[in-house]
Amino acid sequence: MKLLSWNVNGVRAALGKGLLDWMTASQADVICLQEVKALAGDVQGVVWPKGYELFWNAAEKKGYSGTALFTRKRPLAVTNGLGSPAHDAEGRAVTAEFEDCYVVGVYVPNAQPELARIGFRQEWDRALLAYAKKLEKKKPVVFCGDLNVAHEEIDLARPKENVGNPGFSDQERAGFRDFLAAGFIDTFREFEQGPAHYSWWTYRAGARERNIGWRIDYHLASAALKPRLKHAWIEPKVMGSDHCPVGLELK
Repeated sequence: MKLLSWNVNGVRAALGKGLLDWMTASQADVICLQEVKALAGDVQGVVWPKGYELFWNAAEKKGYSGTALFTRKRPLAVTNGLGSPAHDAEGRAVTAEFEDCYVVGVYVPNAQPELARIGFRQEWDRALLAYAKKLEKKKPVVFCGDLNVAHEEIDLARPKENVGNPGFSDQERAGFRDFLAAGFIDTFREFEQGPAHYSWWTYRAGARERNIGWRIDYHLASAALKPRLKHAWIEPKVMGSDHCPVGLELK
């Protein structure tokens, strides 16, 4: 089972930058997109790659946030949100249930400059963890997407300059550690322990060309899936957004 996730920073913009070609070439079983910034009707005329069924979770606010899930395997069920009205207005989660696991595409809220939204962010992390653990009672879970946090210093190019900043605050890093403490695996680190592997770069100052980036996009998997982990990777050469895709393959 091949899973891909990508924060496209606007699906309509990404469509003009090779999104469809990338999807076709990927041959992924499930593709989760974040920050689609569109209603389903806004892309109604798009001819998506053959064989995919599309599920969309738009934010109530137009042109903001939103997630989508494409699958070549027919899911048993699809659910939008985390089941919490306080956290579901921004279209930040979509879940597909398959025979042997759940796949949850998520777009975790940004804490915003000066951590103005850190309270909501922390609540969202807790709601996501509770939701994933509830699903896990039935079958293993993979949740993937833009988690908006670099976990350790190795996960960003300039950790010292960014201590306390959004995406590298103590609060956000503690929230990520809570996922790990609950038994979820950072799948990429099962295969790659080295530095300089990033999934997001600011558009400023040629950061991407110089690889001054952050690893904030993940596939986290239930511990029960560890024997099935085959490969996890990042696709930094794929352009079209300030993020790049990240992947996971299960045996």
